[in-house]
Amino acid sequence: MRVEYAPKGLIGVLTPQANTTVEPEYAILTPPGYAWINARLVSSCATIEERLTDYYTNARRYAPQFANAPIDCVSFACTGTSYLSGKEEEERALADVGRLLNVPAMSAATAVCQALGALGAKRIGLVSPYPEGEALDRACAPYWTSCGFEIGAKISAKTSAKTSASRAGESFHPIYSLPGEAAAQALAAVGTAKVDAIVMLGTGMPTLAAIARSPYHDGIPVFSCMFALVWANIVAIDRREPTSDDFHTWLRGRWWRDRMGV
Repeated sequence: MRVEYAPKGLIGVLTPQANTTVEPEYAILTPPGYAWINARLVSSCATIEERLTDYYTNARRYAPQFANAPIDCVSFACTGTSYLSGKEEEERALADVGRLLNVPAMSAATAVCQALGALGAKRIGLVSPYPEGEALDRACAPYWTSCGFEIGAKISAKTSAKTSASRAGESFHPIYSLPGEAAAQALAAVGTAKVDAIVMLGTGMPTLAAIARSPYHDGIPVFSCMFALVWANIVAIDRREPTSDDFHTWLRGRWWRDRMGV
């Protein structure tokens, strides 16, 4: 079944409760003919680490938000949950939700793995939105290692700009206040020696301006977890094999670059 604004396919997106980046980047990246509907990952746990873990522990409770909407795939638009829960718990949660909704289920992290596989990338550079030494920063590299990748470079995106986090409360994580320029500056500082691809992490960090300006850094493909997620959604809906050529076509894609004014 197709709906008016999604003749090619409809994506169900699960977004962390305070995330302000996922929906705008879906609006920019989703190609014509496809559409998406959003639901929120909500938890009453006290800390962001507890909430992120809770998202997978109780993943089944989010599926009913889509009711009987004719979605063709479902996405957990979050990476921190993957890092803190681990690959095994992630696979369980995604399989559970996929069975409930009878559609392919993926996370931002599994989409990155799919993109890296399509590119044949083994050694990767990471641009992390998390402050060095905090729990999510410590957990991200071991996750990618557990998925079979070697970390060739890693840098944290930092900004001196004041954020609204203190006014919004603890629920509003500082990465949601990072300007796009923070990703661009961190990208410029990543060493490309002996890396096959550079991944900008965190679905809350705005990355599309940086990718639009520099889809290749010293010849190395650059993408974010959000970029990989929307690409993987379309690959799943179209039931086609993920290929390097297709991913490079997306990096150069006029539909999203025009929306960015590039």
